[in-house]
Amino acid sequence: MPKFFTEKENISEESALITGENVKHISKVLRKKEGDILTLCDGEGMDYAVRIESITGESITCTVLNRYRCEAEAPVFITLYQGLPKGDKTEQVIQKCTELGVSRIVPVETEFSVAKIKKDNKTERYNKIALSAAKQCGRGIVPKVMPPLKFKEAVEQAAASGALNLIPYEREEETSVKKALSGFKGKYINIFIGPEGGFSENEIELAKECGFIPITLGKRILRCETAGMVTIAILLYEIEYGE
Repeated sequence: MPKFFTEKENISEESALITGENVKHISKVLRKKEGDILTLCDGEGMDYAVRIESITGESITCTVLNRYRCEAEAPVFITLYQGLPKGDKTEQVIQKCTELGVSRIVPVETEFSVAKIKKDNKTERYNKIALSAAKQCGRGIVPKVMPPLKFKEAVEQAAASGALNLIPYEREEETSVKKALSGFKGKYINIFIGPEGGFSENEIELAKECGFIPITLGKRILRCETAGMVTIAILLYEIEYGE
């Protein structure tokens, strides 16, 4: 059953209101009518089974039949700090990492980034991509794509968050994701991924000074748009299914 996100304030104990682009999609594309059942999500992890009561050109009024915690969400809050890649690779990263379960994405300009932070950044477009991906894969929240930061700003922000900070690095050979998670009981994890050229030695040293843990993803060098996906997938497997 298709899932539709709506503002939390549009959902009460007994009723829900759907507005915006979803109205046309539900009524014209899916051809839903009064009495049909939909699944709504408030974007904060709660799903709602609702029955359509009335449809107008601007809104759909529904009765709330049931509410329940979305089972598609990860048990940890993962922030991906993604080194700015070339071209439209950022869009691919946002889409696929949203499908995998990331909670927040922060583009980062590093020393070796070919792409640079621009005043006309694409944050609004990126958030629409995250919303579309969250709908498609049944997420309970829509990951937030934040405005881009410089590497030092990103490291300082992550270090101050109190989260477990991991930074995949091709010269690290000993510490795996599983080893880095040993004894971890927290709820927040930050992952730093480099751009095409990776991280500089100075950046790795700064990260280490701030308590980051360099990790290995194996013997093969991964593309910048692949490394974040792989790290998230391994992390969630170890947390949800690892012994």
